[in-house]
This record gives sequence, structure tokens and C-alpha cells, in this order.
Amino acid sequence: MERFNFTVIQRFWAIAKSYWSSDKKWQARGLLLLVVILSLGYTGLSVVLNNQRGAMISALSAQDESRFWHTIIIFAGVLVAYAPIYAGYTYLRDRLGLQWRQWLTEHFIDHYFQDRSFYNLAGGAGEIDNPDQRIAEDIRSFTQESLAFALVVISSLLGIVAFSGVLWKISKPLVLFLVLYALVGTLLTVGIFGKPLVRLNFAQLKREADFRFSMVRIRENAEAIAFYRGEERESEQVKSRFDEVFENFKRLIFWQLNLNCLTNAYEFIPFILPAIVVAPGIFAGDLEVGKVTEAQGAFIQVFFSLNLIVARFQELTSFGAGINRLYTFAEGLGQVESNKGQEESTAGDSVKTDSTKDEEVQGTDSKERQDDAALTVAAAHPTITTEISDRLEVANLTLFTPNYQQMLVEDLSVELSTGEGLLIRGPSGCGKSSLLRAIATLWNSGSGTLYRPEPEQMLFLPQRPYMILGTLRDQMRYPHLNAELEDDKLHHILETVNLPDLDHRFGGLDARQDWSSVLSLGEQQRLTFARLLLNQPKYAILDEATSALDLENEASLYQRLRETQTTFLSVGHRETLVDYHQRILDLSANHTWQLSKRE
Repeated sequence: MERFNFTVIQRFWAIAKSYWSSDKKWQARGLLLLVVILSLGYTGLSVVLNNQRGAMISALSAQDESRFWHTIIIFAGVLVAYAPIYAGYTYLRDRLGLQWRQWLTEHFIDHYFQDRSFYNLAGGAGEIDNPDQRIAEDIRSFTQESLAFALVVISSLLGIVAFSGVLWKISKPLVLFLVLYALVGTLLTVGIFGKPLVRLNFAQLKREADFRFSMVRIRENAEAIAFYRGEERESEQVKSRFDEVFENFKRLIFWQLNLNCLTNAYEFIPFILPAIVVAPGIFAGDLEVGKVTEAQGAFIQVFFSLNLIVARFQELTSFGAGINRLYTFAEGLGQVESNKGQEESTAGDSVKTDSTKDEEVQGTDSKERQDDAALTVAAAHPTITTEISDRLEVANLTLFTPNYQQMLVEDLSVELSTGEGLLIRGPSGCGKSSLLRAIATLWNSGSGTLYRPEPEQMLFLPQRPYMILGTLRDQMRYPHLNAELEDDKLHHILETVNLPDLDHRFGGLDARQDWSSVLSLGEQQRLTFARLLLNQPKYAILDEATSALDLENEASLYQRLRETQTTFLSVGHRETLVDYHQRILDLSANHTWQLSKRE
């Protein structure tokens, strides 16, 4: 979408209608009606003020003192009413925009976290860049600017109706010329500047977001960059991102320069044209001198109301670019129907092999048959079936990367018995962590069936510990932050994971820190184990969860885990992990697997 046209209006309404038809619609419509009423009030008062200005000039010209002071009293009285009405209009307009932003932000956040869209967007190769900026900034711009522009349109219509009557009484040709003049200026502005300004504003939003994101990454990875001595490389990359911002903005302000040249010259005419038109009547004595001021004020009001698009064209192009970014984001989250042609994937028959079901050894097939199977499955694009059950089992599971370009595991069948531990081993890149993603239903590219309990009965400890923004108490309770746990129990768990003084070091359980920075990787892994021992899920999935720990701490944590009778599945390379699991699943680089019991 490169130009500001009817498609932008369609996209705008596709996003806006969700709020104006929501459960908050009557409150929103009531506020909007009140704003319009206040707008009508101050527009009417503006007409009175404009008339009194003309009368004041005429009184001075005629040296009519009593008329002059009478006009001043009326002017002052109207102004007393005008000021609070306009202030109230501005306040209610901003309040409505704020409430709209709150609702729409929560609406987008709900969809962002629904069905793990935040994960799918982060891992995809689509055009949804910088979702943080789209939620934080584009929504703010969308609600505030669209509401302001809509109310400006309403005020302009009211102004045209109110002041055209005044102008029509003074000079009918002036009204006809005004309409034609505004129409020609609008068509010229949109035709010449519409496409390039929308395109450049859209690119500017994206480049600004990319530049800010590169700076955030420096802050988040400061220690790693310092260890690698990567300052020069990172500095060059940040400067390169800013150069893109600079070059695009340079092109943008060049087009704005041309637009400003046109609009400044175009908007100068209304200040002299009314005087030229009214002058013969004044020289002939048919009109009072004050009619010049009155005509000029009415002409300017009507002109700028008709000239709305030209006067605000730069804002409109920036606003249109923001609508496009927000619309594509909503499209990616499934909030609006995609306007792109979508290919329907066919659900071909699952490719199954005749491999043995023996638990001790999984037989291998020929390389040719594996390649044929990979091509067949990739062409069909099947997905793994997930069923809620009271057990954790994969049956005839063939797993691919999300783009179906690489097979990782073929025809795997394994079930975890209650209280049992299963260790998954294999060379790097063979699909160990990918199998965990499939069990977590993050990946579903492949065939077969996954039987798994409700999500509340499972807890995943990913390879990289996740430290939330919050207190130490929150870190331990995550993801169940509403759980009521006694401080004594939390202290006991900290001692169990060999972090007995952690709360004292940072000022208690309610201390707030950037935990990913102040704790070592080993401390973070022990803290995530504390979550596991506190939540006590029926099933635990651990991906290299003790890789940063010494053997003594690792043994202690696994022993505590086994005492909880939790059924767990671990991924790891250390040979010592074998001691804590009853069965071992070895994956290979050629899609085959072998399942065995620990001696």
C-alpha cells in the first residue's frame, strides 16, 4: 500500500470498528456525542465573535462610541462562554482518545499472546517487524490522530455551514471561487505528493524502529559483546542502521520542502482576496469598513475547512503509513481477514514407515526411502495431531522444521510412565530441542500424534533461563504469580537449590532487580529449578537446565526433583545425567533413534 486512498480508509475502519462496536461502545459514543455538541457550541460562538470583530471595526471607522462599547461587552461575554467550552472540548477529546488507546492496546496484547502469536511472529520470516513499536507507538498514533482528524473534519463541516452563510451575504462569487480554489489545490496536492510521502513515512517508521531495536540489543547483550570485544562491529552496525534513518529522512524532508512551498503560496491568497472582492462595495459606500474584517475572517474559516487535506497532508501521509503498519500487524495476529491470496494447504496422508516398535532398538531404513518420505511429507504439509490426555506420549511422530525443509525425527514412538525420567541425547542439530518444542506444541510441522496433559500440569525449563521483570518472590512463583506462598517456604526452597542467602543479598523477597544481569547463569538455573520445586507440576521438561552447574549441584537438584514424584524429560549432553533417568532416547543425525533402559 503506497498511496493514501480508499484502501487506507478500509484498513482504518477494519481496525477502528472493533472498539466502536465493543462492550465499551455506548460509553465511547456518548463521549463522542458530547465532544461534537461542544464543537457545535464553540463553532457557533466563533461566528458571533467574528461578527463582533467586524462590528467593532465598523464602530471605530464611524466613530460610534456607544456601538463600540456595546460590541466590546458582547465580545467579552461570548469569550467568557467560549473559553471553557473549547477547553472542555479539548479535554473530552483527549480523554476519549486515551480510553480508545487503552482498549485497543489491551485488545492487541490479548491477540499477541493468544495462541502464542508472539512466538510465531518472532520465529517467522514475515513482514511483521518490531511488534513492540506497533503496540506502544503505532496504536497511540492511530487512536489520537484518527480521533483528532475525525473531529477536525466535523469542526470543518460545522465551520463551512456556519461561515458560508456569513460569506454568502457579503459576496456570492467569493463563495464559488473559494470552493473551486480549494478543490483544485486538494487534487494537485494528493496527485503530486501522495504516493512518495506515504512510502517515505512508512519506511521512516520501520527504520526508526530497527535503529531503536539495535540499541536495545546492545543493552541486553552488553557482557557478551564485551567478552568478544565486538565494540567496533556493533558500533558499525548501529551507525549503519542510523544511516538508513538519516538517508530516508533526508528524502522525506525534501518532499516536505516542495509540499511546504506549494501550501505556503497556496494559503497566502485567502488573506488578500476577501479585501479585493469587498473593496468596491466599501469604496461605493454600500458596505461598512468592518465587513472587510468580517469577510476575511469568514473566508479564512471556510477556506481552511475546505482546505483540510492540503493543510494537513504531511500529517495524513504519516498517519496513513501508521495505519498500514498497524493493519499488517492485526492481519498477522488474525484480528482482520487477510486481503492477500492464501494458498490452501492439502492434508495429504501421513507418511508412515514399517519401523519396529521394540523399545530397545529402533531399526534404520535406507537413505533413499528417507529422502522420498521427506519429499512426500513436505509436499503434503501435514501437521502433528495433539490430544489432551492423562499421559505424555508421542506415537509415530515424524518431525520437520517449521518450513518443512528438513526432517529431524522419523516415526518416533515413546511414552513416559508416571514418576519416570527420560533423557534425550544426540549430536547438535539432530532435533533434541525441536522435539521439546513439538511436545510444547510450539512446532507442529510433521505427522503423528502427541498425547499430553493440560498445560497447567506441565512446566518447561528452557535452555536459556527466563528472568521476568519483578521481585524475587515473583521469580520463584512464575508463571503462577497469584499463588499464596509463605515466606518460610520460599526460604526453604532457596536453601534446597543452594541459594540460601539470595534474598539477603538483594534486600529480601520483594526486592526488584534486573535479575538476568545481577545473577550468574548458574544462579539463574538454580532459581528456575526453585520454580519447578514450588509449582510441583505432574510433568517437567528440562532443556539443558543444569548445563551451567557443577556436578554436585546438578545431582542435588535432580535428587530433589525425583523426590517430588514428577515425571520428567531432560535434554542434555553430560554423561552424569544418565544416573537420574530410567530410560534414554538417543537421536541421530540421520533421523533414526534408539530407546533403551538404564542399566
